[in-house]
Amino acid sequence: MAGFCAATALAERGLPVEVIEPEDAPDPASRLAGGMLAPFCEGETAPETVVQMGLGAADWWEAHGADVTRRGTLVVAPARDAAELGRFARATRGHDWADPGDLEPDLAGRFARGLFFSSEAHMDPRAALARLRDRLVARGVRFHPGPAAGRIVDCTGMAAAAHLPDLRAVRGEMLALYAPDVAITRTVRLLHPRFPCYIVPRGGGHYMVGATMVESARPGPVTARAVMELLSAAYAVHPGFAEAEVTETGAGLRPAFADNIPAIRRTGGRIHLNGMYRHGFLAAPALAEALAEELQQELAPCVSS
Repeated sequence: MAGFCAATALAERGLPVEVIEPEDAPDPASRLAGGMLAPFCEGETAPETVVQMGLGAADWWEAHGADVTRRGTLVVAPARDAAELGRFARATRGHDWADPGDLEPDLAGRFARGLFFSSEAHMDPRAALARLRDRLVARGVRFHPGPAAGRIVDCTGMAAAAHLPDLRAVRGEMLALYAPDVAITRTVRLLHPRFPCYIVPRGGGHYMVGATMVESARPGPVTARAVMELLSAAYAVHPGFAEAEVTETGAGLRPAFADNIPAIRRTGGRIHLNGMYRHGFLAAPALAEALAEELQQELAPCVSS
């Protein structure tokens, strides 16, 4: 994902670009992402730097072919955890108090009140990445398995750990559900002291439910505990999820630096765009544009000559 964003920003500035896709590369963690473009909600735990990176993300993805749904984010909590709403409100900005049932009729009577972040958005990340790739191909950008030549921008996530010793893995697990009895049209975040979750509509009764945050580098399939916790949280939002079909489960390792802030690093003759943590689709466009601006200025004498 970060690689596609970087390639796009570079190509749009007229710089020669090729994308290396190793044949044995594992599926990136970005394929399991929720696709939430929610900078203010992320500000609950993320620093202002991340919020600022994400403010233009929805516009960037939409300008690059993604089908962005701009219906905001609704944050709710069970009655026993109502204090979590107050805490979340104090930790964030860009919201108003709302009656969840007014925004999502399917939630009428289930939650007394919620927080509505009206400027936030969401998208299907896999579809967005497919469109970004198609646009790069249409521009004449070559995709091949390697080897790499020229200046290398490394966007390989955890595969770059040998070059970035402070990079760590954070395991995330998700579910995809088909729940035709549920009608939710915007991202809903459920606050919970132990296992908060979010539910992102994909259209046609399909939903993505995520995501655990486990400080672990253990690969492998989703755990039974994660499935139980995520399904329990989804059921707490709407009982119709009890009859849902589980259409996909997934687990991946998010790359993160110690401060959990995505960054551009230069080391060992490479430029690294890494440490996306849980902010990849939110932060990658801003980082890619900053990187492209830097490289355009660095390469300007060579290009002009």
